[in-house]
This record gives sequence, C-alpha cells and structure tokens, in this order.
Amino acid sequence: MAMTRIRVALLPSAVCIAGTEPVLKIKDQQTGEVATDRETGASLYTVTVMLMEEGRAEVLKITVPETGLAAGLKPGAMVRPVELFATPWARIFNGQLSDDVAYRAARLELVTVEAAQ
Repeated sequence: MAMTRIRVALLPSAVCIAGTEPVLKIKDQQTGEVATDRETGASLYTVTVMLMEEGRAEVLKITVPETGLAAGLKPGAMVRPVELFATPWARIFNGQLSDDVAYRAARLELVTVEAAQ
C-alpha cells in the first residue's frame, strides 16, 4: 500500500530551532538494526525541532539521512528543513489505535542570524 507523502511548505517567517542532537534511528529494537535510506543506504537520524510560526509553536521529530545533517548541528541551533515531507500513519497495537505524522527532510541546513532576519 502506497503511503501519502505531503510536501510541507514553511512560511518565510518560520523559525526552527534544533532541540536535540541527531539520534540514530533504530529499525529493529531487538536486533539493533539501524534504519537506512532506501535509495542511498545512508543511516537515518532523528532530530527534535521546535517550529515557531505565526504565534504558535510545535515540536517535530524530523528524520534526516546522515548525509543531510549539517556539520555543527547541536541543540539551540537555528535550522531550515529542506524538502520537508509529512507522512500520516496509523496502526493497531495490542488492540489500540495509534496514529501520528512522520516528518522527513532531505537535509537540515544551519541558519545564520543574519539570514533569518
């Protein structure tokens, strides 16, 4: 079954701040198998980002391939997600429905204070 991918466009006034260091994404907790990009084979990482836009704020966990992580990315750094997509998902686990939105970006670029203004 094909999953719906929705391109996410951020307003020019949007500010994104990294909240965590990149964390390696594990595909299988039992075996420790690392999640990889299907096309490139690059390891996948998750970065928690605070998105602030038009008086509201949201916390997003964005998956990014290792090749898309900017050097010097650390908590508190302003970032710009490039080619950001949202994929809604749902599953039933132990009889309970879980649903959410998974976010994926091709890369996270560091934003300088001058470029943000």
